[in-house]
Amino acid sequence: MNNSVSIAVTGSGGSGAVTTGLILLQAMAKAGYYGYMSRTAGPQIRGGESAVMMRFSNRPVHCGDDRFDVLLAMDWHKLERFADEIPLDGNSLIFGDSAAGDIPEILTASGAAFTALDLQQTARSIEGGRANMLGLGSLARLLGLSGDTMRQALQATLGKKGEHIIAASMACIEQGMGFDIGDHGQLQLPSSAAQDSHWNISGNEACGLGALRGGVRFVAAYPITPASDILEWLAPRLEKLGGVLLQAEDELASVNMITGASFGGVPSLTATSGPGLSLMMEGLGLAVASETPIVAIDVMRGGPSTGIPTKSEQSDLNLALYGFHGDAPHLVVAPLDISDCVFATHWAVCLAEQLQTVALVLSDQSLGQTRAVMDKPPHAELPCQRRIAHVQDIDVSQAFQRYQLTGDGVSPMSIPGTPAGMYTADGLEHTERGTPSSMASDHDAQMRKRRDKLTAYNYGSTWARIDGNGPVAIISWGSTSAVCREAAERLASMGIPARVISLRLLLPLNHRGINEVLQGCSSVVVIEQNQAGQLYHYLHAEQVLPPHARSYAKPGPLTIRPGEVVTLISGVINDE
Repeated sequence: MNNSVSIAVTGSGGSGAVTTGLILLQAMAKAGYYGYMSRTAGPQIRGGESAVMMRFSNRPVHCGDDRFDVLLAMDWHKLERFADEIPLDGNSLIFGDSAAGDIPEILTASGAAFTALDLQQTARSIEGGRANMLGLGSLARLLGLSGDTMRQALQATLGKKGEHIIAASMACIEQGMGFDIGDHGQLQLPSSAAQDSHWNISGNEACGLGALRGGVRFVAAYPITPASDILEWLAPRLEKLGGVLLQAEDELASVNMITGASFGGVPSLTATSGPGLSLMMEGLGLAVASETPIVAIDVMRGGPSTGIPTKSEQSDLNLALYGFHGDAPHLVVAPLDISDCVFATHWAVCLAEQLQTVALVLSDQSLGQTRAVMDKPPHAELPCQRRIAHVQDIDVSQAFQRYQLTGDGVSPMSIPGTPAGMYTADGLEHTERGTPSSMASDHDAQMRKRRDKLTAYNYGSTWARIDGNGPVAIISWGSTSAVCREAAERLASMGIPARVISLRLLLPLNHRGINEVLQGCSSVVVIEQNQAGQLYHYLHAEQVLPPHARSYAKPGPLTIRPGEVVTLISGVINDE
C-alpha cells in the first residue's frame, strides 16, 4: 500500500485548475489526511496555462514526490509548457475531456492510461455547471471521499460566493462521482483519523504569521510576484492588532519607510522578491549603519532580471550575502519548509530587534505559494525586545551615547522624544554619540561593534536542523531541505544511513557547528536549486567543507525530487 498519492490538475486560464486543487486539499484535510499543494503558471498577466500539483498522505508531507498517479487535464491548451513538471509513467492515469481532441504526444510517451470524461457537455446541462467540478467529482471517487466531505470542503472554500454557487458545484461533483472511470477503482491510501488540529496554510501566510508573532506592527511594501500574498494576508490582520500596512510607491520607498517606523520604536518589515531586494540595498545599508532593526522577506523566483517570476529558484543567496555595499554585517535566515516559515520569520524578527540590525528571510516561490495541510506549528517563546533607553536610565549630565561600545556590542536605543535621549541616526560613520566622524579610530570601532555583536551572539541549536546520522552528509537550505530529508529516509531503508544538515542561519555562518556535525563523514554533498552552486561556493569560501565535498546545483523551475537525491547519493557511494 502506498504511503502517499500524487495528483495534478491542469488547464488554461479560467478553467479553474487552482480552485479544483484548493477544494480537494480542503476535502482531504476534512478526511484527516496531510496534504501539499504547489502551483505553477506562466508569466502572463491573464490567461495562459496553470496547474496545481498535490500530494496526500496519512503522515506529514513537506515536498512533492517523484511522479504523479493521476493527471486531470481540463484541456490540452499549452500543456507542453509545464508537462515536464508533472512526470507520469505507465502506472499513471490521465483524465481528459472527451471533447478536447487527441491526447498530446508529450503525454502518450509516458505510457499512462487515458480515460475520457464528458466534462464540457455535461457541464452545459447543469445550471451554473463547471467542467472542473465534474472532474473534481471523479477525483473524489478515486480517493474514496464522501459527498458530505466534499460539501464541507466546498463550503469552506467557496462559501463566500453564495449558496447558488455551492449548489451548482455540488451537483457537478455528484455527477462527476458517477462517471464511468473504468476499472481503476480507488487510489489506495492508509486510513487516517480526522484531525481537528490540522492547519491549511501557505508558506507566505506562515511567514506573515511568524512576523506577527515576532511583534511586527508596521509593513510597507510594493507588490511583486511571488511575495504579494504575504501582504494580502497581513493587511487585515495587522489592522486587527493595531498595526498598519502601507503599499509604497516602490521598493526604495518601502525600505526607507520601515526604517523610519522602526526608528520610532515599531517593529517593521517588508516583503519582496529578487528585483525588489536589489533596489533596497542602499536603504538596507542605512539600517545597518544606523543599527535600526528591520526585516525583509525575499520570496525568491527564477532570474536574472524578470526571469521566470512565477516559478521557483534559490538564486538570490549571493545577493543576500554580498549585495550590500561596504562591510555591512547583517543576518540571513532561511525557512526549511512551510511549517518552519512561521518559526524562521518569528526568529528573524526577534534577532533583528535584539541585535539592532537587518535580517533577511530567504523564502522562495516553492515555499511561499505552496499550501500544506499540516500539524499546528509550535508557538516558540523567543525574546524579541530591543534594548530601550528609558528616561530613568539616561544620565542627563552628559550626551546620550546611542552607539556606546558595550560588552556585547548592543547599545541602548532611545525612542524619539525621550528627554535627553536625542541622537543623530544616518548613514555617515559616527562616534559613540552619533556625531558624524571620518576618523579611522571611530570607523574601526563602530565596524567592529556591528560585526562582533552578530558573530559573538549565541544562536543556540536553531542555526540548523540536523536529521539522521551516518557517513554521508547532505547539506542544504530552504525549500530543498525537505526533499533531502525524505531522500535520507529512503536511503536509510536501503542501508545507506545519511545525515541531513539543513542550514537555517546562513549569515553569520556557524563554523564550529558545521565542523562538528561533519566529523566522521566520508561523503559530503551540497544540494541546492540554482545553477552556480552558490551555497557550495560560499561554504568553501568560509572553509567549512572538506576537500572531497561535492556540489549538486540545479536551476529552476524543475524542482529537485527525492528520488533524484537518492540516485545522486547512491552514485557518490559507488564512486567511492
